[in-house]
Amino acid sequence: MTSFALPTPPPASAAAPQWMRHVLRAAAVYNLLWGGFAVLFPRALFDWLGMVQPNYPQFWQCIGMIVGVYGIGYAIAASDPARHWPIVLVGFLGKVAGPLGMVQALWEGALPWTFALNCLTNDLVWWIPFALILRFAWQAQDSVPSDFPSEAELLAGARTVSGESLAELSHRSPLLVVFLRHAGCTFCREALADLSQKRAQIEAGGTRLALVHMGDPDEFAAFAAGYGLGDVPAISDPQRILYRGIGLRRGSFAQLLGPAVWWRGARAFFAGHGVGALKGDGAQMPGVFVLEKGRVVRRFLHRNAAERPDYPGLCTLPHTR
Repeated sequence: MTSFALPTPPPASAAAPQWMRHVLRAAAVYNLLWGGFAVLFPRALFDWLGMVQPNYPQFWQCIGMIVGVYGIGYAIAASDPARHWPIVLVGFLGKVAGPLGMVQALWEGALPWTFALNCLTNDLVWWIPFALILRFAWQAQDSVPSDFPSEAELLAGARTVSGESLAELSHRSPLLVVFLRHAGCTFCREALADLSQKRAQIEAGGTRLALVHMGDPDEFAAFAAGYGLGDVPAISDPQRILYRGIGLRRGSFAQLLGPAVWWRGARAFFAGHGVGALKGDGAQMPGVFVLEKGRVVRRFLHRNAAERPDYPGLCTLPHTR
């Protein structure tokens, strides 16, 4: 399997609006203060609310320590909300789960309604800003900065170990470049099986194959060899530089998990394509491009992750899509 080297990647994340940083700093201060208070004065809140003191105040102190640790995480996330989105996601999930547990306790009468005031400041007031931060981070994964390499530069910069780039290969013959989903996806495996089955038909018309993936080059080489594609040039693009540069984005919920995707996924799975460990961005959409003389002449952008291209047909179609 031939490996490629991509150009130096652009900055890893887009600059977040200042208000997002302020929100995370405020969350950090709040959590540290609330957690510290619970640790130092574990009985105070119960006295204020007229509740029976817990038999083991150490449990309440442990909760305070956990809340305080979240505060440290939020302080780190405030430095770059897009890069540190997993911290925000974990916090958001906790802030959603907490009120759900509170509702159950209130419904069963295990806690007084006054205790639910904790959820207002601990959880509910953070839902909207945290959700907006996560939305921004999701969109930032697809952002293309103004100084991002052009499509032509990317095609010329992805070079094989022999020194040939995708652009140069396409000058020798038309090139069908297949951008795959992560190697654990059943549709990625189905795509490789389809390419293996139709390779002779594709190459009979004078078109050569190339693959782009998001995994480790050596692991993917062994993976592709299992489909008889071990000699096909491949690009490892874990940071999705080439994916983004050529116009491929992360999928929406419907594109990744819609009913049609589930149905097709079940059929592909039981057809023997199976699934594996996630190796790359699980939301990245696939695509197929035909290159001739250093430029893209045909594009197939999947409408959903399950769409199954007609690879030989793409090599002869007169129009882009």
